[in-house]
Amino acid sequence: MKAALRVPVKAPAKPARSRPIADYLAYLLTQADRQINQRLDVEFRAEGVPVEQWRILKLLAEKNGRSMVDLAQAALLKHPTLTKTIDRMISQALVYRRADRGDGRKVLIFISERGKALNERLNKLANLHQAEIVESCGNREAEELKRLLEGLIKRTA
Repeated sequence: MKAALRVPVKAPAKPARSRPIADYLAYLLTQADRQINQRLDVEFRAEGVPVEQWRILKLLAEKNGRSMVDLAQAALLKHPTLTKTIDRMISQALVYRRADRGDGRKVLIFISERGKALNERLNKLANLHQAEIVESCGNREAEELKRLLEGLIKRTA
């Protein structure tokens, strides 16, 4: 008769300590993001533009002729959302598409003159919004928060 093979049995894991949701960094970051972007979005929508379109215009003003993959990543948008948004922006003559001269299979997105003018108006609103945030917490704390967030982004990429 063979000896029975003994498989070690793990003890049940201790239940995780229950903590309030506000103790989680992911929750706090999402809450801060939502509150800050909602105020900015309200101001931009008064100009007829959602905050996502401003991010796209701003990114194209900084580096014109971006691929859809690059733009989706930089604008923090999923590719299908970006495609629909770009289509809307093209119909409003804010941006346009062109084939990449180096790779005809690739499409690049460019900001139009009308898009540049809108971006300038929106940047003024964004700068006022940024100044309000900095004023509410102070320059030193705002710089520290920015440094901490940039470090977190790098470490979690």
